[in-house]
Amino acid sequence: MNFKNFDELLGLVKGKTNRIVVPGANNDEVLTACKMGVDHKIISGGILIGPKAQVEEMAKKVGLNLAIFEIIDMTDLQEICNRAVDLIREGKGDFLVKGLVDTKFYMKAILRKEVAAVPEGRVLSHFVLFELANYHKLFSVTDAAILISPTLEQKVKITENAVEIMRALGVEKPNVAVVCPVEKVNEKIPSTLDAAALAGMNREGKIKNCVVEGPYDVYISFSKELAAEKGIKGAVVPGNTDIALFPDLDSANPVYKCLSFFGAGMKSATLLAGSNIPVILPSRTDSPMTKLHSIALACYLKDAAKVAAK
Repeated sequence: MNFKNFDELLGLVKGKTNRIVVPGANNDEVLTACKMGVDHKIISGGILIGPKAQVEEMAKKVGLNLAIFEIIDMTDLQEICNRAVDLIREGKGDFLVKGLVDTKFYMKAILRKEVAAVPEGRVLSHFVLFELANYHKLFSVTDAAILISPTLEQKVKITENAVEIMRALGVEKPNVAVVCPVEKVNEKIPSTLDAAALAGMNREGKIKNCVVEGPYDVYISFSKELAAEKGIKGAVVPGNTDIALFPDLDSANPVYKCLSFFGAGMKSATLLAGSNIPVILPSRTDSPMTKLHSIALACYLKDAAKVAAK
């Protein structure tokens, strides 16, 4: 990876010019993140959408200088999200930063037919990048917010979304652990059947530019020693996981939130993967630091896409 931690990432994107669009800007956490982004010189301005009086009051509370921001006074959550997406399409901002709006309204705005945010044949998925004190590198968890019970075909696309982002971050051939409750294929546990199928598709070259192994439990995915204790031999991924693919929302979302809440020295960033418009997708209750890191990650990927396009 081109950076070892989020502090390095912030250093790499410092001084970049980025305008953000924030639907639901009447939120202390997102406005604090905006102030941090301005202070770190990765936000140069943008558009804040929400009840104007509340936005102004909260901005004053967190010390955000509104001189470089435009405020659009709106209260209907769906209309706020629609307007935010339209502003990005019109080139009025570089990426969306989710504020105090429900994910269902946010996603509905993005998925409008006229927006054409999802390229044909792809799906949208949630990508969260974690830095933990007790793991030796950054790794991602997916899909923790979008697809409730993905099919095997959708799991292929979720994997491809995550691999694409990790490759843009400098991981040439990401290691994907397909996480399940157990490490052996069991017909009574459908996720293990999907895991074996995904690993087979990777070996056959149908899922490219990565190494996919599983079914693995969490211990095997993140510890080479524990994998050996469980009899896993000749594997590449254990203890060296870049992407942890979880079976469904019921498993991925609690893991994401537990890591965020209890993780020792935890830092994270969250994005919407698979979209052709740049979207930051944190939880409404994620910390301002997580939102700052998400902005920094979106900034980095924006620049990486420009380089790739040349």
